Amino acid sequence: MTAEPLLAQAPWLTSGGTARVLKLLNADGEEARVVGGAVRNALLGLVPGDIDIATTALPDEVIRRAKAAGIKSVPTGVDHGTVTLVIDGHPYEVTTLREDTETFGRKARVAFGRDWVKDAERRDFTMNGLSVDARGVVYDHVGGIADAKARRVRFIGDPDQRIAEDYLRILRFFRIHAAFGAGEPDRDGYLACIRGRAGLASLSAERVRMEMLKLLVASGASAAALAMTDGGLLQALTGGVAYTGPLAAMIALERELGLAASTTRRLAALTVAVTEDAKRVATRLRLSNAEAKALDSMGHRWWRFAAKDEAHARRLLYRLGAERYHDRVLLAWARDGGDTGSSRWRALAELPQRWTAPKFPLKAADFIARGLAEGPALGHVLTLAEDAWLAADFPLEEAALASIADQAAARITRDQKN
Repeated sequence: MTAEPLLAQAPWLTSGGTARVLKLLNADGEEARVVGGAVRNALLGLVPGDIDIATTALPDEVIRRAKAAGIKSVPTGVDHGTVTLVIDGHPYEVTTLREDTETFGRKARVAFGRDWVKDAERRDFTMNGLSVDARGVVYDHVGGIADAKARRVRFIGDPDQRIAEDYLRILRFFRIHAAFGAGEPDRDGYLACIRGRAGLASLSAERVRMEMLKLLVASGASAAALAMTDGGLLQALTGGVAYTGPLAAMIALERELGLAASTTRRLAALTVAVTEDAKRVATRLRLSNAEAKALDSMGHRWWRFAAKDEAHARRLLYRLGAERYHDRVLLAWARDGGDTGSSRWRALAELPQRWTAPKFPLKAADFIARGLAEGPALGHVLTLAEDAWLAADFPLEEAALASIADQAAARITRDQKN
């Protein structure tokens, strides 16, 4: 075990809500430390993120102390020792030290204790097994400091055992590596993930979705997806082909164009070639309605962009709206190879920035004036006229509009007679 004052000057630790919780729990024979991801992030020079705190105090004692100090407490997982304290609207998850006495996949029977070593050893990866006290002293019982500095994601103890305790750790292995790792994934961990991949079938769609979407926006998403594909893992999750080349191209395009990483764009690049793929992935990952619709829109005939001119692109922009249009263009561009030097693709992608689609200028009154009665035929003629207006490249001159209206009305009248 090592203990070094590596975070002695960290302001997030020595002031504010974190310091208040630690002071509350570091009294009368009890001890508390910040654990997990916040410590890892701080050592890597990143924003700590969510603050998780471990303590020797039992849940009832945590709740009692919080009440006495006027701090709101929520028993979010009290059976497993977790109480959430809320200070200035910010949650701090406080969990009593524990060790697993028996595991059943994700679930475990735990015993509360006071042993910081055993608490660290039950966690997933060495860089997540670190803890830091109120003075900024970092405690390392599992080799996490060295691994964090080397950006090496390594399971604590036996990788197969860690995975069998919760098969979601397979996904977390690649997601944490994509976000914080460097180089190739740890070989022992990688091989253990492959050996345990059958266990992925036991995971809920919601848990898989959460990890997958986090993985896709990590800085190392492309390499992680390729490693998962090589190990036969992505296919088991999505039920179809994994397109790692288009994913890499999509990530490169986002960076070249200065766009924020998009989970739906990247998921589409990785998994969607046709709309049937979008529907399958949306079902398997239990995507939200908005996510499913976006994926379906991107997969709908994206290949038409490869052979069409800007006039066609303007019609699509009119039909889809700027956001859906932009996502579909980027998917087509990524599947075409993602050449960031292509002036043609760049022009198509930037079309919404330099051209705004006009509103369709013809109204129902224009056709009533031409003798059509209100009813289903009126809606049909408006659709015909709008299609003709788009095909004519959005004319706004009165003569052109009158001609379009006359022809659409004449066609409906002819159809009614026949």
